[in-house]
Amino acid sequence: MIQLVYNAVKCLECGEEIVSYHRHDYKTCGCPNETTVDGGLAYERFGGKDMSKVKSMHVYDIDDFEIVRKKHHRGGRGIDGTEPISWTAICDMNDDWLKAVLKLGGPDWHINIIKKEIEWRKKN
Repeated sequence: MIQLVYNAVKCLECGEEIVSYHRHDYKTCGCPNETTVDGGLAYERFGGKDMSKVKSMHVYDIDDFEIVRKKHHRGGRGIDGTEPISWTAICDMNDDWLKAVLKLGGPDWHINIIKKEIEWRKKN
C-alpha cells in the first residue's frame, strides 16, 4: 500500500505552499482563491475556488528518498514534552531523536522511513 508522507498544495495565485500535518488539520491560504488542504497523512483533501490555481505537492513513501527525507515531518513537543508542537523534517532530526523514534515505535511505514534515514546518513 502506498503511504502519503507529505500532504501539501501550492496556491498558484498567491504562491503559498500549505501543509496539513495531521488528521483534520484544515488550512487555507489568505488570497481570494482560498486554496485549502486537509487530512494530514490520513487522507488527501484539497480545493480552492479555481482548481486550475491549485497544484498538488503530495509526496508518497515510494517517491525518491531524497525528496521523502526532506518533506516527511515528525511532530514533537520538545525533550520534556511541554513545548508547543513543532514539525521537523526527517532530514533535520538529530541522530538521538531518530533513535528515540525507533524505541518509541509507530506505524511500520514511518519506522521504515526512519530506518532509511539512518542508513542514508551512514552512506552519505
